[in-house]
Order: sequence, then C-alpha cells, then structure tokens
Amino acid sequence: MKPTPTAGVTIESSAIDGVGLRIHRPNSGQSTGALLWIHGGGLIIGGAVQDDRLCGATARELGIVIVSIDYRLAPEHPYPAALDDCMRAWKWLQDNATTLGIDPRQVVVGGQSAGAGLAAILAQRIRETDQIQPLGQWLFSPMLDDRTAARRELDRIRHHVWDNRLNRLGWRSYLAQEPGSAHIDPRAVPSRAATLEGLPPAWLGVGDIELFSDEIRDYARRLDHAGVHVTLDEATGAPHGFETWAYDTDLAREHIGAAHRWLRDLFAKAHSDIE
Repeated sequence: MKPTPTAGVTIESSAIDGVGLRIHRPNSGQSTGALLWIHGGGLIIGGAVQDDRLCGATARELGIVIVSIDYRLAPEHPYPAALDDCMRAWKWLQDNATTLGIDPRQVVVGGQSAGAGLAAILAQRIRETDQIQPLGQWLFSPMLDDRTAARRELDRIRHHVWDNRLNRLGWRSYLAQEPGSAHIDPRAVPSRAATLEGLPPAWLGVGDIELFSDEIRDYARRLDHAGVHVTLDEATGAPHGFETWAYDTDLAREHIGAAHRWLRDLFAKAHSDIE
C-alpha cells in the first residue's frame, strides 16, 4: 500500500529490533501529547502505512505525535509476538519522550480492529507493571474476544469486510489453537481478563451491524462496572472499519470527529491536572 501523506504532517521512520515505526509529527502547534497507534488486519495482514491518512489527520488536528507500529503477524509469528512488539514500542516511546517532545504521562494507546484489541491487551499488560500507565485507550472496532469466532451460528451472517470465518482464521493463526478453547492464555485476549479494574479511560467506536458489536458492548459494560470511565460511540448502519475505507463519508467524518473530541478533552484534562 502506498503512503498517504497529510499536509502539515511529517512522517519519519524508525525501528526497534527490526520492527518498523512510522512517526507522524505535526509541522506546527505540537502539544506534549502522543498516541501509540496499532493497525488492524485480523492479526494476520496489514501494515502501519494503511493508516497514514487517519494518523496524519489526527496528528494535525490535535497537534500530537503519533507512533504507528509494524508489529509481526501471525501465523508466522503467533502470540505473544505482536503484543511483545507493541510493548517494545511503548517502552521506546517512553524512553524517547524528550527527543519526541512529548510528556510520557500523556501517551494514549489506540488502534483499529485487531490493532485496537492489541491496544486493549497492551493496556492490561502495562497495568501489571510499575511503569507509567497510558493516559487512555482509543479503540476503533476492537477485536476483543476469541470466543466470538467459536460461535458457528455467526458463520451464516454475511458481515461486511470481516466475517466470522475470517475471524476464526485470525484468532486461530494468532493463538496457534482453536479459538474458544478453555485453555487459552487470558493474557492473550482482552475479554478474557479476570478484571478490568485500574485501566485508563477508554473510547470504543463500533458500527452496529459489524461482527464485533456484541463483544465491544460487553467490554464497555465490563469497563464501566470496573469503575473505568468509558465512552461507547455506536454508528448506526455502519460495518466494520468504515472509518478508514469509507473515510470521506459523512458517517465516518462524524465518527472520527467524535473520537477526536474525546481525545482532545482527555489531553486537555491531563494538561490541566499537571499544571
């Protein structure tokens, strides 16, 4: 996929142990906030370049640095490879905060689809450390629960873009076993976490006709019950990932606009609290 440059934003390349990073920097008005972005693709396809348009627009609109990661893909690299790569990117971003001109306390983790699922499980992994915690979670149509793939009755439904057969392939490739098994490591799947307490505020975007709608709503409810501030933004009549492949539609613009407002408010509050 060819890069999609955004006016007013510079893209730089870096790498961690062979894992590529795309760094989106606004040319003016940079704040101290940052976003670690993780692309989608069902854990088996895709690359950071596919989200240049969304990352570039977000960097320019909010004045933040965005680091997008090219994590390793399954089945060649099953769990925990992708998550380990995301953790390396998180640590790299923290270690290079001064060079990037950001505040390490003002870094959000986010992504789309499988990338949003990785962002959610990354937040859970960081929670168990004594490191600086993410400021928030910015999750577009997150892939959160392998047990959805085990529901064979969903195979009959023709979900646009990503159906349950593809979902089963993605989870099977990543977990190296059949999804839905009782023996799957709960540290690999966001929805299998015993508790969601102590996680940062979350914005979850979902199209109401997509395959993941039930698991996303359930995760939002669990976050709320765990005392996590959560915003669930449901787009009526929208299929999976519409905010990128239908970027120029009114529905996508409204959805991305709501996501930007949530993120802007989150950074503004963090800045106010620090002052």
